[in-house]
Amino acid sequence: MKFDIIPITQTELDLLTVVQTKMLRTAQLKKNELYMKAEKELENFREMLMSAGTVNSTLYEAKKSELDADCAYRTAILADNLIYNMKLNEPSTDGDLGGEEGDEQVGYIVDYSLSYNDRYIIVRDYYLAIRDPDERMALYMADDTAKKYLSSYYSTLFDVLYSYSR
Repeated sequence: MKFDIIPITQTELDLLTVVQTKMLRTAQLKKNELYMKAEKELENFREMLMSAGTVNSTLYEAKKSELDADCAYRTAILADNLIYNMKLNEPSTDGDLGGEEGDEQVGYIVDYSLSYNDRYIIVRDYYLAIRDPDERMALYMADDTAKKYLSSYYSTLFDVLYSYSR
């Protein structure tokens, strides 16, 4: 797949984590779909102009400019969100936990673009896969990433995990 939503070299691409690569692929697919939809809309508009006998009017160029501007605007939003989310999931390079306090060390996907409900399900499934209830609770209580990632859902998940420990 060709990545052109953000400028990225092959070397930089090779250094991305699995989560970052998935984010990049998703954003690129959204961009590609956006442009394909715009092309189809422009083709339909051209056919409409032909059937109305106004194919030589400036309406086609005006519509093309409008769609190009809209695609560029939406692509810029996708790129900004992608860069932000990739930075949130960037592993620390100096051995120190940095500002994201261990996001790179957890066993589940940390994607801040997901809804809290989706985050809850990902973290819940990860911890329910741990068979030993004491180990599960100890790991969950020590997981600072989950506290920040789940926010108010953290205590709800704590109650659910604790109920499975009895």
